[in-house]
Amino acid sequence: MPDTKKTRAASPKPQARRAAPRTNHAQMAAKAYRLAALDQDFLLADPQRGVRFLLEYEKAEQNLRAWGVRTTIVVFGSARVSPDGPPDHRRWYHEARTFGRIASERGGAMDVADGLRDNVIATGGGPGVMEAANRGAHDAGAPSIGFNIELPHEQGPNPYSTPDLTLQFHYFAMRKMHFAMRANALVVFPGGFGTLDELFELLTLRQNAKLAHDLPIVLFDRDYWRRLMNFSTMVEAGMISAGDVDLFAYADTAEEIWSTLIARGLHDVPAQPVRRLRSHPRKAVRRGN
Repeated sequence: MPDTKKTRAASPKPQARRAAPRTNHAQMAAKAYRLAALDQDFLLADPQRGVRFLLEYEKAEQNLRAWGVRTTIVVFGSARVSPDGPPDHRRWYHEARTFGRIASERGGAMDVADGLRDNVIATGGGPGVMEAANRGAHDAGAPSIGFNIELPHEQGPNPYSTPDLTLQFHYFAMRKMHFAMRANALVVFPGGFGTLDELFELLTLRQNAKLAHDLPIVLFDRDYWRRLMNFSTMVEAGMISAGDVDLFAYADTAEEIWSTLIARGLHDVPAQPVRRLRSHPRKAVRRGN
């Protein structure tokens, strides 16, 4: 009969069971535990305004660079204009659309031989004159930009700006900065407070030599602008110099806009055979950590 005492002594002792790790639900559910980049409460808090400002700059910048946008022709004008509105509205819409096509065909927006595009139509992205200019570029088969911003009433992206170049901003200041950064020319159709705000923003930069070059500026429809604003009153009162009135010119047709821009220094790119545009010319980018 085996010696039970020796057998028991020789048998290994069973290992003590390890306690199952506790799941710290309260800690993991706390806001503090969220990754900062995924925490909307953190990102949208007041102290992160500077971070959000930087993000709005960088997102637009990367999308524009991905499409090779080197320079733009900025088109401002009312969102309230429509192709079936009153006679003046119909004319403004038609001429803005025609200009969008002319500028896209002649300005270099479709020429991607060197990977860069010049004089790409850029608008506020909404309806009215903005839609018309984007639509003209679309008619030509060229890309165009829509710098959208949230507004209480009419704002929403029109269907003609290039989807990859249809951007949305929260900050007016950053939107204006992107309008100015690549502007090779400015065309302003009749509009309201917002159009005037955007016009005088760029006129002030032009007046004070804060732009990289002498930006050609054309106001469309002489009669509208001359009835709206008497610039000579500002000269007579000593508020602006006589030469400041020469910072802009007037035009009454889409062709006249283009010829005036050329006369004022816009580079005219010879017509090239139309190339099939890539739907998304973004180069592969290695994702960083």
